Amino acid sequence: QLQLVESGGGLVQAGGSLRLSCVASGRAFSRYAMGWFRQNPGKEREFVAAISWSGGSTNYADSVKGRFTISRDAKNTVYLQMNSLKPEDTAVYYCNTGTWRDTYYSTDNWGQGTQVTVSS
Repeated sequence: QLQLVESGGGLVQAGGSLRLSCVASGRAFSRYAMGWFRQNPGKEREFVAAISWSGGSTNYADSVKGRFTISRDAKNTVYLQMNSLKPEDTAVYYCNTGTWRDTYYSTDNWGQGTQVTVSS
């Protein structure tokens, strides 16, 4: 399975932007749908966004629609552009490999996460 390494997190003021990256190592990156999830201490990990293996289909949580954009390149990286950030977007963000059939299905393959903190 792919090894996933996230980066790009940090501290930003409300209204600001961040771009997260997830680099996948291993074979067959282009065969996987990819997703972003986030989690805060004591809470369940929640879905944020996903993209199909071709990049032709995307899916977003209602809470981030219109503010976040997921994309991928042909080589090995998936991105999450986050604009108009809100304090409630604060979380550890995780990259995930999955499958796509009308919607995204996650697997148990996760990166180590990257912290995003949005100050008010």
